[in-house]
Amino acid sequence: MFLDKVEITIKAGNGGNGHTSFHRDRQTMRGGPDGGDGGRGGGVIFVGTTRADNLVEFRYTKKFLASDGTHGRPGNKNGAVGADLEIPVPLGTKIYKTNNQSDNRHSSFVIRHSLIADITLDGQKYIALRGGAGGRGNARFATAKRQTPNFSQTGVVTTAHNVILELNSIADVGLIGFPNVGKSTLLSVVTRANPKIANYHFTTLHPNIGVHDNVVIADIPGLIEGASTGIGLGHDFLKHINRTRLLVHVVDISEQEQRNAINDFEVINKELAAFSPILAKKPQIVALNKIDAADEKTIAAFKKKYEKKYKIFEISAATHAGVKELMQHVSTEVACLPRIKPETVTAELEGRVDKNAFEIIIENSPFCKGGEKAFLEREGKMGFFRVTGSLVDNLIRGVVLSDTESASYFHRRLEEAGVIAALKNVGMCDGDTVRIADTEFQWTD
Repeated sequence: MFLDKVEITIKAGNGGNGHTSFHRDRQTMRGGPDGGDGGRGGGVIFVGTTRADNLVEFRYTKKFLASDGTHGRPGNKNGAVGADLEIPVPLGTKIYKTNNQSDNRHSSFVIRHSLIADITLDGQKYIALRGGAGGRGNARFATAKRQTPNFSQTGVVTTAHNVILELNSIADVGLIGFPNVGKSTLLSVVTRANPKIANYHFTTLHPNIGVHDNVVIADIPGLIEGASTGIGLGHDFLKHINRTRLLVHVVDISEQEQRNAINDFEVINKELAAFSPILAKKPQIVALNKIDAADEKTIAAFKKKYEKKYKIFEISAATHAGVKELMQHVSTEVACLPRIKPETVTAELEGRVDKNAFEIIIENSPFCKGGEKAFLEREGKMGFFRVTGSLVDNLIRGVVLSDTESASYFHRRLEEAGVIAALKNVGMCDGDTVRIADTEFQWTD
């Protein structure tokens, strides 16, 4: 089975929680804090490998979760770091971030994909997700003024992400042409590849890869007229030619199936140009196959029309005639052509987070139906504010609001970060309700 596109879910490991404890033994009744830190969660890493040539391994396994970090323990013992999860992918795999964006005009979702990685080298690694940070134990919060902190920090809980893996076969040479022209036979003759070969159209349903003299050759499944518009799985086939450096256009010059060799040649080149202007400009060699059953006049007519523009070889993949000369020229040409560069990455799966960022939302209420302006004109009526953002997410991990010291620390950090000033600036008054994470409190000056 061949699979070249799949959507999977990946998630980095959660960070372990910090521990809250105090040193106690037979000789120490009131020792200081000794809670250890939680371990960092494992990351998710994609690794390029030559041991796979398609994405079939992802057909049934769709979720990939890295290990969580373990929790801290008493005695200043830190939790273990979660193991990274390495996911092997074949060379030529592009990794896309899925972006679901709401279209308010049509009340629907528009799906856009952004490239976050292009795996082209054996052993190449892409760190897709980093594990969640471990929480700090209460020993880390001890100061000269706060000698017995009765709180610790929870580990960061990571978010799952959906990514799309799409394989574009990496090959130096692409064998192209109509179905049943002898591409698979040629590949089997010049390499150790063992493609399915039969005398009917669309025997080959996916690219077959072989190696000849260190040149990687891909047999691209038979193209037909309309392939550039998706007819006959055209898009699925054509995308595998994108990374090739050289095209070998195999033409059935025998015309045994009542086809016209010149017309077939023109049709395939038009489809290449329609799919991508880059494909149309790729260097191309013509292999006139099945010369053992061809008419000399047909061969002469084809060569007269195209020999000034293309290097043309007369071959018979069945009898091996002319194949050696063809492959010698292919090897020479490939050695002179530059390698295809990886595609430019356009996004990150997880962007950098400003740990000091926060947002104040004025909730709509019976006293505030007109938004912020109406709220500021509420004439002393009670209001409701919600504070969100990475600053709050980070702070709330390290506080226990039922503990006086912890609550005091939390309030002081809000003042230092400018949250209190920002709330007052948008109209927070005595008696107003403020919600931070899962906690609500009433503000008093």
